[in-house]
Amino acid sequence: MSRATPPSRDRRRTLKPAVAALALAALVAGSLAWHAHGDQRRRSVVAGAAAPQAGPVTQRRSRLLNLRSRLVAKLGAPIQDAASVALDRTHAMLLGGLTAADTSTDAVRVVSARASRPAGQLPAPVHDSAAARIGQSVYLFGGGDGMRQLDDIVRVGGGVVGHLPAPSSDQAAATIGDTAYVVGGYTGTRWLDTIIAWKPGRGARVVAHLPAPVRYAAVTAAAGKILVAGGSLPSGAASTQVLEFSPADGAVRRIGRLPAPTTHAAAAELRGAAYVIGGRGAGLDTPTSRIVSIDPRTSRVRPAGRLEQPVSDESATSLGSIILLAGGRSSSGTRASIVALSPSRMARQRKRRSPRMNLYAADGPNMLRRATRRALPRVYVPNSDSNTVDVIDPRRFKIVGHFAVDALPQHVTPSWDLKTLYVLNDEGNSITPIDPRTAKPGRPIPVDDPYNMYFTPDGRFAIVVAERMNRLDFRDPRTFRLRHSLAVPCRGVDHMDFSARGNYLLASCEFSGQMIKVDVRRQRVLDTLTLPGGGMPQDVKLSPDGRVFYVADMHANGLWEIDARRLRITGFLRTGLGVHGLYPSRDGKLLYATNRSAGTISVISFRRRRVVATWRIPGGSPDMGNVSADGKVLWLSGRYDAEVYAISTRTGRLLARIPVGRGPHGLCVWPLPGRHSLGHTGILR
Repeated sequence: MSRATPPSRDRRRTLKPAVAALALAALVAGSLAWHAHGDQRRRSVVAGAAAPQAGPVTQRRSRLLNLRSRLVAKLGAPIQDAASVALDRTHAMLLGGLTAADTSTDAVRVVSARASRPAGQLPAPVHDSAAARIGQSVYLFGGGDGMRQLDDIVRVGGGVVGHLPAPSSDQAAATIGDTAYVVGGYTGTRWLDTIIAWKPGRGARVVAHLPAPVRYAAVTAAAGKILVAGGSLPSGAASTQVLEFSPADGAVRRIGRLPAPTTHAAAAELRGAAYVIGGRGAGLDTPTSRIVSIDPRTSRVRPAGRLEQPVSDESATSLGSIILLAGGRSSSGTRASIVALSPSRMARQRKRRSPRMNLYAADGPNMLRRATRRALPRVYVPNSDSNTVDVIDPRRFKIVGHFAVDALPQHVTPSWDLKTLYVLNDEGNSITPIDPRTAKPGRPIPVDDPYNMYFTPDGRFAIVVAERMNRLDFRDPRTFRLRHSLAVPCRGVDHMDFSARGNYLLASCEFSGQMIKVDVRRQRVLDTLTLPGGGMPQDVKLSPDGRVFYVADMHANGLWEIDARRLRITGFLRTGLGVHGLYPSRDGKLLYATNRSAGTISVISFRRRRVVATWRIPGGSPDMGNVSADGKVLWLSGRYDAEVYAISTRTGRLLARIPVGRGPHGLCVWPLPGRHSLGHTGILR
């Protein structure tokens, strides 16, 4: 997924203060000089590829190994999509990348299997670039800066030394001899199918074309060949192709297939073989732990072990007898891990228990993305019985805006890309867009029966929950044109949440007391679960580890615990009369359950699976809402009392009680932390 926009006509300035440039140049020169005094016969690896050596490439027999992974150190801060290059047999350099806040960085770090330390700054922030070492210099190729793609070839510590044929990001590079090869990429408007050769003192030129354009491919050099595995295709699919480019004859050949479609993986060479490490499928947040080996001599492709935790968008560098992985992206967010992959002598690697994921890791306090940073801090309250929306300034606990909408507004829902809010006018058969930068409404969009709305985790579809029509309507997330209407075998479908992988959703059916499991990709119902005692299920939330769905049941006055893998009830938590809404805390440790008829809020520990506190709102009817961006305030609508509540999440004390229109319902707090929205009143992951 490219974070950059098409390039501007104005060229980016690439000069920093001379001190920073000289310091970085000295660091590179010093590290490489130390390496030069060592064993000159040793092979280094640049950005996962064999480092340059003078003279012809020596062919040697590759050894396919099983690799085992172990956590060896931590980065100073989480990073993904950084370029990497080997400095010697024990140290690698990380350049640029994306921070946990999804912003480009100019940071340079030197990492090893023991530690990580800052090592200066690049001329400007950049991510999704490619790096290569040629001789005693390190070079960066293109990348994105969050605004556009770049075409600069930058010698680290020395400024711009050339330009790519086109501005691009999302490419990868590998080095053979004194030449770097840059593979694929994205210009901001189109995928690239090129292999570009560049050496110092000469211009970059296209030397070959891939069978199909690709970005985020895994690229390395082994046995004098450039190996290209997987990547993202223009269709949105992930590739399984393993390709080989031979500089000797300029030919590109297909030599095999990966076990599964893979993109955003890393690649590195070890003992003459290439290894494709981690990555993900076409959908976001679907990282894999696969390690796949490629023998360039026999073209054999086979499994070669597993990572301890699934990861994509990591950096991989060969250092002597290990491959060092740094950073990347897991299901719980951007990582700061440094992992060493080393050969395993065991036929089967020992299975290690992976640490539990946290699906809400990207929803931490004030972890706002670029798309939300210009939004006005506001609380939007749809008043179902007044056909209006009240806009509250959360800092002053005061209404600062008010506008009319079509009949029966039920919820205010953030778009998948976090750029727009939508008021769902159920009986008005429309949705009203709101610009969060101005808090002003736009022209209503016709949509049938929008009681609730969600977005598939990959952002391909908006799912309009047509409650009275007993349908889930899969629509275009921007135009809302209907793509597919799914009739459901239950009554009163209204709330849902998605599995950890995003491959299915679990939806509640209020009037028939059932839960339905829906295949997101095929858009069909897979299974139905009837709740005990004629339930009345409402809100649904998945636990941070992805193992348990919590379902609020207004009839049973508590939460059903449903196994996320087998769709069966495994437990029940009694909360309070008329339990309705479910909201995780910003640290992912607690779940707030609103008991509308009891006038209370149950605080539940995800780890202990029990109620640990109960907060009371005298005479109140807490219904729906969310937690503030800083995690300090729980905002809820008072459904039967025409008011909104602000509650301290530290003490449970009622901070404010704000009068609003009649029948306030699906209140939305904005902006909120997270990478993308799954809908409702702000389910972000």
